[in-house]
Amino acid sequence: MTPVPTDIRLVVLDMAGTTVADGGLVERAFEAAARELGVEPGSAQHAEHLAYVRATMGESKISVFRHLFGDEDRARRANTAFEKAYGDLVDAGLIAPVPGAREAIEKLAGSGRTVVLTTGFARVTQDAVLDALGWRDLVPLTLCPADAGGRGRPYPDMVLEAFVRTKAAEDVRQVAVVGDTSYDVLSGVRAGAGLVAGVRTGAHGDEQFRTAGATHVLDSAADLPALLGDR
Repeated sequence: MTPVPTDIRLVVLDMAGTTVADGGLVERAFEAAARELGVEPGSAQHAEHLAYVRATMGESKISVFRHLFGDEDRARRANTAFEKAYGDLVDAGLIAPVPGAREAIEKLAGSGRTVVLTTGFARVTQDAVLDALGWRDLVPLTLCPADAGGRGRPYPDMVLEAFVRTKAAEDVRQVAVVGDTSYDVLSGVRAGAGLVAGVRTGAHGDEQFRTAGATHVLDSAADLPALLGDR
């Protein structure tokens, strides 16, 4: 196993699938978006689109819809329908913290590290999730793609935005990036993070993490404080 860096100061954590258990709500919300564009569940096109959604978990949702639906107007219609459907599911109480995730974040902060939460969702959806969990004040900074100039994962922009905004680290090698998708991993690798971990609580698995360049694979984000140790 790759040695654990001894001076991680900034931890960039994904939300859905990593710190937030949403029980497949992304796929349920995608059905609403597909219907908005006339793609009916059970059709070959729907199956093809759903396979792409699964493969690109972690990516900015508007980017996914641009790929699937082509022109900007159709992509934005799909994205609006998706965000509304996901928000309704969140409001219905269908999300919860990944077991031990909040405690892990608090332990990391207690050890003198800065934690930032990131997402591929739009800000309105991210805020709905934070409100539903009572996490508004849990970390000093939360980021969505729009906060980093519009490019979400697999680009490194949100990780680098966290690095620049928090000033918690002097070197990108003092950054840990953790997520449940290969796109989370790839964004950390591209940012030059010292530790890039995939977690087994969400969309992707060990093989996808390793292929994307993960330095570590964990059962859960709850295992992160023990991996990093005290500063």
